[in-house]
Amino acid sequence: MRRYNCKEVTKLVLERHERNLSWRERLGVRFHFLFCGACARFAQHMHFLRLAARRLTDWHGDARETLAPVTKERIRHALRTHQDAGH
Repeated sequence: MRRYNCKEVTKLVLERHERNLSWRERLGVRFHFLFCGACARFAQHMHFLRLAARRLTDWHGDARETLAPVTKERIRHALRTHQDAGH
């Protein structure tokens, strides 16, 4: 079994919502969680945020349909600025 470091586990935690991880990846992530509480908490937080976003979308509808164009542009600008800053 391959041992993953925290950076790799974080990437896999984020990817598992976009694709199915292989059984080896899933096993490696779970094994890492046994020794790294920070990564396990990160995975729990990401799961919570995804559920909250899904519930909010179910309750309010798609935010893209309700946000004003100027608000959408402000969000895009903030995300670009955040990415350009190396975060």
